[in-house]
Amino acid sequence: MLIKRPFLLKEVKDALKRNRVVALIGPRQCGKTTLAREIVPPDSINYFDLEDPRSLVRLDEPMTAFENLQGVIVIDEIQRRPELFPILRVLSDRHPLPARFLILGSASPDLLRQSSESLAGRIEMIHMSGFALEEVGVELQNKHWQRGSFPLSFLAETDKESLLWRKNFISTFLERDVPQFGVKIPSASLFRFWSVLAHYHGQIWNAAEAARTLNISETTARNYLDLLESLFMARQLRPWFTNLGKRQVKSPKVYFRDTGLLHYLLGINSERDLFLNPRVGASWEGYVIEEITKALNPDESYFWSTYSGAELDLLLIKDGKRIGVECKRMDAPSLTKSMQIAMQDLELDELLVAYPGRQSYPLAKNIKVLSLAEILGAA
Repeated sequence: MLIKRPFLLKEVKDALKRNRVVALIGPRQCGKTTLAREIVPPDSINYFDLEDPRSLVRLDEPMTAFENLQGVIVIDEIQRRPELFPILRVLSDRHPLPARFLILGSASPDLLRQSSESLAGRIEMIHMSGFALEEVGVELQNKHWQRGSFPLSFLAETDKESLLWRKNFISTFLERDVPQFGVKIPSASLFRFWSVLAHYHGQIWNAAEAARTLNISETTARNYLDLLESLFMARQLRPWFTNLGKRQVKSPKVYFRDTGLLHYLLGINSERDLFLNPRVGASWEGYVIEEITKALNPDESYFWSTYSGAELDLLLIKDGKRIGVECKRMDAPSLTKSMQIAMQDLELDELLVAYPGRQSYPLAKNIKVLSLAEILGAA
């Protein structure tokens, strides 16, 4: 089964027309290499895979390797050779410009700090993840939610094969990928933290509590979470707070970026396991937040919660508008006092209630219940 990603491919090609350097960043195994090979074939002299010994030999003298090439040059897994960034700055400043660079990386710009420092004003970042619901089709929503968005997990022949892929992915991530960034954390320690984090999915982050559970310091717990966020495994959703005369939560909520990995660590092996698990509501919330954030690409995103009980799962700020999202894993969501308070206190332009059903209906003025597919425009 081959799933094309035409909108993402067009986004990358358009960015290459505008910029000297384009960075396609996202987690390992999310499809960056497959996409790049649609632009430059892997057997081309313009393709450098930094996990391929032949490419590494060619880059013994990087300036010599690059300076006579023309067109688009792909450098895959750029985080393995951060010393290339200053060279790319020199090459991207040539006039006329004979070549543009598409660099692929498996870490956030903060972790790849040299890219933002060396290539400031020359680079456009495009964030990529695994398959979006829009790409796989709404009829496969439950499979996508259960297995996650990583292509090889989603496309596996059976649930058992998908689960085995995710198990191997986590092992490789901890034992090989993390040390690539100079992070000296025992893989067993980070795995224990990751496993504990699964039980915080959709909850307010409490570093002190997690630290006590693992017998580590609060600072270490925060550093572990920041690392997983930098490597696109976790999301810290920041709280929105303003002067409303109410006590508001000011700690982030934490989510797994991929529900397939969450389900593996929670021991959820099938759709039936998922629907019977007590964490199904939290899993649905994280799934909805990730899909909506990918599709709408908001300028800012937050959650909102007060100690009096009013809350909003997701607050998006997009083109000056405030859009609220509530995630409800139920057959027929109804209007709640919390929704009304959020509409008024946050001055929302609209509030969308995402649920697993198919029929949309209004709850009040500018408050409506919609399927996730309708919100994404994939219905």
